[in-house]
Formats: sequence, C-alpha cells, structure tokens
Amino acid sequence: MVSIIKNCSSLRVSSVLNKNAKEFGKQYMIDDCDDTCWNSDQGSPQWVEVNFPQSVTVEEVQIQFQGGFAGKECWIEAKSDGQLKRVSSIYPEDNNTLQISFNFFISL
Repeated sequence: MVSIIKNCSSLRVSSVLNKNAKEFGKQYMIDDCDDTCWNSDQGSPQWVEVNFPQSVTVEEVQIQFQGGFAGKECWIEAKSDGQLKRVSSIYPEDNNTLQISFNFFISL
C-alpha cells in the first residue's frame, strides 16, 4: 500500500500548540519520523483537512496519538457533491501505537 498523503495539494489543521508551527506544526504529521508529531492547542474541536489535486481512492486511514492525548470523539468526513459527509467514526486507543481507523474503500 502506498501513502497518498504526501501527494495532497493542501494540509490544514485547526490549531498548533502555542502557535509554534516550527516545533509543533502540521508538517510533522507526514514526515515519517516517530519522534515528531503535530500538536494542537487544547480544547475541542480539533481537525485535520486534507485536499488532493484530483480524485483519490482511500483504502485505509492510519492514525497514531501520543499516549495520554488521544481524541475522544473522532470521525472522518469526505466531500461528496460539495457537502461534507461523515464516512467513518474512529475510536482511538489512548496509547502510542499505529492504529487503523477504517479499512474500506471510498473515492474522494
């Protein structure tokens, strides 16, 4: 399986811890380094938006939360006919392991 996230045309996040993008920014979500990560500010909601330059087919989403900082109420939305629609709920474990959020096909 090949990761398509690096081919996205834009990656946006709801917030960055202390507005310090150099140390905690969104770029650390896709840098393939286990020692870095995106850190959001506190509070809800927090979100990640990924846009692609053309239609893509998503087969699987993998997430990894830092232990003690896992999201409580999580879901994946996809835009269809110009409207965002929930396509999957996520129930992350509160540990530092790579988790598969959903494992089915969706074309975006």
